[in-house]
Amino acid sequence: MRPLNLATFHPKNLPRPRLPYTITIAKMSTFTLPNTQVTVKLCDDLTREQLLEFPAFKIWLHRLQTSLSRQHTNPSHTFHSSPYTLRALTIQSLDRFGNSRIGFLKLTASITNAASESLPGAVFLRGASVGMLVVLQPDDLPLGSEAEKYVLLTVQPRVAAGSLEMVELPAGMVDDGTFVGSAAKEIQEELGLDIPEDELVNLTELAIPEAGKEEGEEGLPRAMYPSAGGCDECIPLFLHEKRVPRSTLSEWTGRLTGLRDEGEKITLKLVRREDLWWQGARDAKALGALALWEGLKRNGKL
Repeated sequence: MRPLNLATFHPKNLPRPRLPYTITIAKMSTFTLPNTQVTVKLCDDLTREQLLEFPAFKIWLHRLQTSLSRQHTNPSHTFHSSPYTLRALTIQSLDRFGNSRIGFLKLTASITNAASESLPGAVFLRGASVGMLVVLQPDDLPLGSEAEKYVLLTVQPRVAAGSLEMVELPAGMVDDGTFVGSAAKEIQEELGLDIPEDELVNLTELAIPEAGKEEGEEGLPRAMYPSAGGCDECIPLFLHEKRVPRSTLSEWTGRLTGLRDEGEKITLKLVRREDLWWQGARDAKALGALALWEGLKRNGKL
C-alpha cells in the first residue's frame, strides 16, 4: 500500500465546486437631476425616465425644492442663516402595480448644510390618498336634527399593520383626477353609494388656511399627513351626510363590498357618531375626520 500524501488534501489543492447558478452584483446607474447638481442613484429595474415620470416622485421633489428655496427668500426662516441643500438621492427599491406601473418607491435623501448637519431623509413614496366620513341618519327624524347619526366604517385586511380586521374610514389612493373625484369613486367602490362630487364637503380645506396664509406658506396640500416622519402620503378628508330610510340602516352592517378582482375583501360596520372616537381609535383618518367635523361645527364653518 502506498503511503497517504496528506498534502493532497490541503484546501488549496482541492478542486473548486461548480455552483449551479451565477451570482451577479447589480450596478446602480447614476444621473444628475435636470437643472440641479443633485446626484441620483437608481436601483435595479428602474430607469431615469421612469423615475422622473413617477407622479409621486415629481410632486414630492417639487414640494421639497419649494420648501428648501424658502430658506433663502425668507429672512425669518428658522434655517435662513445656515440653509440646508439637497445633495443626493438614492433610490433603494420599488414595487410595481401589475407589470409596469410604479406603485411605491423607497429612497433616501442626503440633505445637509454648511455646518455638515443633516436632516433625516428616509422616505417612502406612495402618493396621495383620500378619506371619507360618510354619516347616515334615519329620514323619519326632523330636518336639522343632530340625533341618531351613524358613521360607516370598513373592516378589511391590512397586512402592513399585521391585521385581517382593521376598522377604519373608507379610503383610497389618488391615481388620476381630482381629490374630490377620487373620493366619490372610492365611496362608490367600497360602500356602493353613488354620490355626486358637489355633495362632498372637503373638511381639510375648510380647516387649513389657503396657500400663502399662516401654515400654508410652504404650499403644502390642504390635507392630513398621517406619517410625515417617513412617508409622503397626504389625505384630504371629505364629509358626506345622507338621510336614509330607517329600515336601510340595519342592512349596512356586515355587508360585503370592494373590488374582488383587485383582492379587496371589505365588510361594512355602522357605528354611532358618539362612538366613533373609540370604535375607530386605531385609524388616524377616523380620528382626524371626527376632530375636524366637530371643530368646524363649533366654529360655524360647517
